[in-house]
Amino acid sequence: MPGKFYEDLEIGQRIRHANGRTVTEMDNVLFSMLTMNTQPLHCNEDFAAKTQFGQRIVNGIFILGLVTGMSVSDLTEGTILATVGYDKVISPNPTFHGDTIYAETEVLEKRESKSRPEIGVVRLKHWGKKPDGTVVIEFERTVLFLKRPS
Repeated sequence: MPGKFYEDLEIGQRIRHANGRTVTEMDNVLFSMLTMNTQPLHCNEDFAAKTQFGQRIVNGIFILGLVTGMSVSDLTEGTILATVGYDKVISPNPTFHGDTIYAETEVLEKRESKSRPEIGVVRLKHWGKKPDGTVVIEFERTVLFLKRPS
């Protein structure tokens, strides 16, 4: 499996996820409508053009999911039991249609589970960035990683 097991992770380890993703208008509008988010900043160009952004901005929950997903192949594919929490989510800068996002992850903490000897609890920090380094989202995530089978 391409994911990492609990034993493969070290506090302070940083992973730059190679695959970037250009966000499209379809991504934004479809995600917003599927989730019944009718915020005009996401789906009404006339409204958004009159705001400080001058155009529609991409739904932040989509960007949260995108950055989480971008980490899967390098980090968690087939090697986690669950994500148990998202914390400290901030979006310091907007994402616009046509922006390309890249992701990075840092291992903040890890400990063995007190109740399940086959897993470890790992706290990760993720960043989503534009190619120029502008951070569009950062958040922490707590994940139950499987230990390497013996």
